[in-house]
Amino acid sequence: MNEPVHEETDGRAGADPWGRRRRAGAATVFAVAGVLIAVTIWARHDAGAAGGTLAVDIAAGAAAWLLSPVLLWRPVPVALVLTALAAVSAAATPAATIAALQVAQRRPFPVAAGVGAAGIAAHVVQGLWQPPGGISFGWWLLLIAAGYGALVGWGALARARRALLISLSERARRAEAEQGRRVAEARMAERTRIAREMHDVLAHRLSLLATYAGALEYRPDAPPEKLSQAAGVVRAGVHQALDELREVIMLLRGEDTAEEGRPQPVLADVPHLVRESRDAGGTVELRDEVAEPDALPAAAGRTAYRVVQEGLTNARKHAAGLPVTVALEGRPGTRLVIDIRNPLPPAGAGPAAPGSGTGLVGLTERVRLAGGRLDHQATAGEFRLRAWLPWPA
Repeated sequence: MNEPVHEETDGRAGADPWGRRRRAGAATVFAVAGVLIAVTIWARHDAGAAGGTLAVDIAAGAAAWLLSPVLLWRPVPVALVLTALAAVSAAATPAATIAALQVAQRRPFPVAAGVGAAGIAAHVVQGLWQPPGGISFGWWLLLIAAGYGALVGWGALARARRALLISLSERARRAEAEQGRRVAEARMAERTRIAREMHDVLAHRLSLLATYAGALEYRPDAPPEKLSQAAGVVRAGVHQALDELREVIMLLRGEDTAEEGRPQPVLADVPHLVRESRDAGGTVELRDEVAEPDALPAAAGRTAYRVVQEGLTNARKHAAGLPVTVALEGRPGTRLVIDIRNPLPPAGAGPAAPGSGTGLVGLTERVRLAGGRLDHQATAGEFRLRAWLPWPA
């Protein structure tokens, strides 16, 4: 056999590409069947069986012996041929019973039961033609039926056990692959979350730098101390932006970042955002009507901070020099409402700094994941950004 031979079971146990296991099994069946057939022929004629049947027993036994290894490749057809030989001579009985066991191990139970029933019928013919000695025909047939029943049951049990092991192995493999996929998705989700944080921080930082740089460009007549102060702010902002950009690059490379040790912003840090915008020359009004701000959960506070940060960043980009109003309202047991407004820029005015256009998309998803809702629209001559976040009691 030069071609790869595939294992054939009802559960399809798999493949043995080089046929080594099957050839080893065929050699075992060949040896066992040969010994049993030889012992059967010797026992029958040593006990004084009719001499005329010796030639029939030898011929049937030899044919059954030569066919027995083929059981591992064609179990059902070969089993039926061996069953027919068993109807002619008891010498073929060992090979026929081995065939019934092989069929039960490799084929569904109805097929195995059919082969077993055919074997019992063949032995009825054999017993009528060559009556067994030393035992009544009824008891002999009962023993034959019990033997075939045991072989079919044993083979079916072995087949079911093998199918169960294959199924468990496949489930374990799938579970391992699923676990690996879940771990990869969790890592990707965490990296995406951190990247979103970095995007918000960088966008805010760079928009501030653009504002200060614009002041240096358009106010060259400012006092030297003001110019020096603005240049210092630009230098410090560039250093901070580079540090944050380095963390983004490490994140995209799949490396660990130092975010765990970084203090996360909360609602109490919103006034600092407003001061930064005012220091950059912006006109920002903060209306803080939040009761018990320290009671707001940290996750909701961080989301609220990012909403205000994105709102101020967008105002500096698209409505530079125009006033911005930030209103915060909420208390435990209700919800936190964030309202950011600024007048629309004059028609034809371009943004002060380029943007990707995805900031509000990511912000909407962030608020949704926090259990809230975000809405933004341009109406009545102003741009309005509103967010609602849950605040459990």
